[in-house]
Amino acid sequence: MVQDDPRGFLDRLVTERGESFAALSRLLRRNDAYLQQFVRRGSPKRLDERDRKLLAAYFGVDEGALGGPAAAPSAPVIGVRLLDIAASAGPGRLIDEERATALLPFDRAMLERLGIRSTRLAMIAADGDSMAPLIEHGDQIMVDEADTRVGARGAVYVVRLDGVLMVKRVARVADRLTIASDNPAAAPIGTRAAGEVDVLGKVVWLSRSLR
Repeated sequence: MVQDDPRGFLDRLVTERGESFAALSRLLRRNDAYLQQFVRRGSPKRLDERDRKLLAAYFGVDEGALGGPAAAPSAPVIGVRLLDIAASAGPGRLIDEERATALLPFDRAMLERLGIRSTRLAMIAADGDSMAPLIEHGDQIMVDEADTRVGARGAVYVVRLDGVLMVKRVARVADRLTIASDNPAAAPIGTRAAGEVDVLGKVVWLSRSLR
């Protein structure tokens, strides 16, 4: 159903999801005041079609709720946040702040064929070669921020340990996590208490340029 008040709907979405108008505007490559002016002042009168589609994909809502035509039951694209940070696949990279610089549209059907059904996705760069050959320096990795449960079989996760952001193979042994690199030449980390490790999400896909 098309909403009569797309401004009010967007305002509620931003409040309920704990987002900010300025950050979302930057994701759309607009000035910081773009969405706040749309909601508070009615300018522009309508969201640009591209902006509307990306916001609908990001929030997982019908485009019609934001002032556009009603979409099919399943939105054709997912908005994936591109973060201006790198997760260390090497000696360790200290991160003070995670910054989203854009929303990348990904085809929903393609992601589902890959087994990716989450809408809480982010893309970041890998820095270093400790996870080679699986992950090489400069690879863009997709992280499912909704999947932070580490099991006994383990998988590749982005974690923050002692203030350092890194991508590692992580598995659970009782109340401890084993953190390892795939590259045998990398320095070992060993096991840490689960409470010492901030698991930010599971790596579910990567993109690599042919060199």
